[in-house]
Amino acid sequence: MRILLALLQKEFLQIFRNRTMLPLIFVMPLVQLIILVNAATMDMKNISITVADMDLSSTSRLLINKLEASPFFKLEELSINKEDAIDRLQDNKTDVVIFIPNKLEADVNREGIGKMQIITDAIDASKAQLSFGYLSNMIRELNLSIAINQQSLPNLNQIKSEALYWFNPELNYKYYMLPAIMAILVTIIGMFLSALNLVREKEVGTAEQINVTPIRKSHFIIGKLVPFLIIGLLELTLALLVAKILYDLPVNGSLLVLYTFAFIYLVAVLGIGLLISTKSQTQQQVMMLSFFFLLVFVLLSGAFTSVDNMPYIAQKLNRLNPLYYFMNVIRMVLIKGAGFSDVFLEIRSTLVIAIISVSLAVFSYRKTT
Repeated sequence: MRILLALLQKEFLQIFRNRTMLPLIFVMPLVQLIILVNAATMDMKNISITVADMDLSSTSRLLINKLEASPFFKLEELSINKEDAIDRLQDNKTDVVIFIPNKLEADVNREGIGKMQIITDAIDASKAQLSFGYLSNMIRELNLSIAINQQSLPNLNQIKSEALYWFNPELNYKYYMLPAIMAILVTIIGMFLSALNLVREKEVGTAEQINVTPIRKSHFIIGKLVPFLIIGLLELTLALLVAKILYDLPVNGSLLVLYTFAFIYLVAVLGIGLLISTKSQTQQQVMMLSFFFLLVFVLLSGAFTSVDNMPYIAQKLNRLNPLYYFMNVIRMVLIKGAGFSDVFLEIRSTLVIAIISVSLAVFSYRKTT
């Protein structure tokens, strides 16, 4: 036990003496949390739109008024020439073009059917789909207004609908992204910095001095794991405080559930980081390997895109991705108020990954004299 305590004391002294590591641990993650939450958003507002109105009727004017009143669209220009509107789309001066043909209102009044064309810039497929969805809802509302005015739906007021948005009633996208950014930052601390710490000792030669001592491999790995485990939990605490103070992030679930899972998760990613460091001889090798695994973990975790929309193979690979489980748990606990029974599958799977990763790290580390 004294050997282990001496190792832990040595590790903490080494971490706090390193002037470059302290900003990486405490300053950089908080700055990233503040910046990335505001940048990583899927909310669509001020979508630039150009209307080519060749009808110039009361119906087309009603649609234009709805566009001007919408918070999602920014009406850039009104045009009576479709070609000019298309040129604006090609020159990146607008995101959406609506073409209202001549005699739209006459066709609606005479035949009950009118046609208009929506053209979107689909380089950003997500933005194009959302734009089309917003416009489709707006056109449906226009159809209802026309039907009411023509009294073709006399019993319309007897049918009412009410939308209930559970867990995030204000549809605040930051509540969805904040937990994701926190999970990524904790992963960087756990996997990346722990791996760099061991390889740095190899480069300066202190690892060789420890290798000639009678310290067991398990003691050495625990001594490397525990300090960054504590730092990772402190990092999560700071991130929660910043999220609560700056963004009023709701905490609907038990923090005991979150920290229990975070403890297991950090053991898993620390084991992966130490495993990477045992296979690397330089910090450049560690950075390349860590970046590879971190990028794969983040993109597959569902931080920015839904896992259900991913290919079947990617969904199966997520069973080996500890960040995928952490992403689910932190969102379920903070926003949905999940308990231990709700995240039992994630806890069990992450515990298996933790046992395997730490065991492989201990097995792979070889003491050489």
